[in-house]
Amino acid sequence: MWCSPPTVSPPSWGCCCLEPTERRRSRSWAGLRYKKNGPYRMLKKLHKTLIAKSNQDVVLIANALFRQRGFSVEEAFLSSNKANFQCESRALNFSSPDAAAEEINQWVSNKTKGHIPSLIKADMLDPALTRLVAVNAIYFKGLWKSRFQPENTKMRPFTGGDGTIYKVPMMSQLSVFSIGLASTPQGLKYRVIDLPYHGNTMSMMMVMPSEEETPLSKVLPHISTATVKSWSKLMHMKKVRLFIPRFTADAEVDLEAPLSALGISDLFRQDKADFRHLSAEAVHISKALQKAKVIVNEDGTKAAAATTAILMARSSPPWVTVDRPFLFLIRHNPTGTILFMGQINKP
Repeated sequence: MWCSPPTVSPPSWGCCCLEPTERRRSRSWAGLRYKKNGPYRMLKKLHKTLIAKSNQDVVLIANALFRQRGFSVEEAFLSSNKANFQCESRALNFSSPDAAAEEINQWVSNKTKGHIPSLIKADMLDPALTRLVAVNAIYFKGLWKSRFQPENTKMRPFTGGDGTIYKVPMMSQLSVFSIGLASTPQGLKYRVIDLPYHGNTMSMMMVMPSEEETPLSKVLPHISTATVKSWSKLMHMKKVRLFIPRFTADAEVDLEAPLSALGISDLFRQDKADFRHLSAEAVHISKALQKAKVIVNEDGTKAAAATTAILMARSSPPWVTVDRPFLFLIRHNPTGTILFMGQINKP
């Protein structure tokens, strides 16, 4: 993350803290809602939990520092990142930006199983000024605990955010899911559905307004970490015929604006950035990028015997159809960590 110019920025669980100096560190911790004495212990524990053996086929998190050959980085900085986040360190020649960008992108592609084949462009790397590029890659592949059978996927209507009705591949299954009904402080009701992945440590939560006339945009400002945590008290198991769209979500975000909105802006300024704990050379961040891709389809493990019995039940359960704009969150249940979050207006 720390270079001049560009760099690639990891999310908050990624490699390295944002601002190494004590004065600006406290400002970053406040902006990111961390405790005053820093998040090192918490982030180290979280990282260890996410990459545990039980998650090895589900979550992959990889961190790397690509530094200019000859650029001196404090050994304590490198060892801290290696100990806390298993962060690799490699030397590159940024005077050949095409070759450097290709090597970084190949590393990202390998770590994300090819889902993010390219993260940076050669023109982001200044041959004379780039010193360090920090990269965080996270790959998630969840197999549904209760699989959607492909033969049940049919083209059904989905009303987009602009009111246009689209025909989209809608997956369906009859099973038992955890479902809850919540409301905003303004009294707008919305439904929360929890779809567990195999192993139960991960799940996808889907949020959609209960009333057709209520736009998702009215509910979104209410969603926060505390809100997500409160849903557990509202959820209950219910047998339903569930319909959800098959979708792919891609996002590329320049993090300078959102970080600056949190009050973390000095690190982007040549006259104020202070990374003395990283290197004796004066550096600043010129670019902070993040890319993410989420694919949701029928794949998953075969239904267990108990689930099969449920599927054969004679009762006629209610239908739950996600056919309007919705919010999705991929959550690590033991820690409550949100790995991915996105809004779908049109699958």
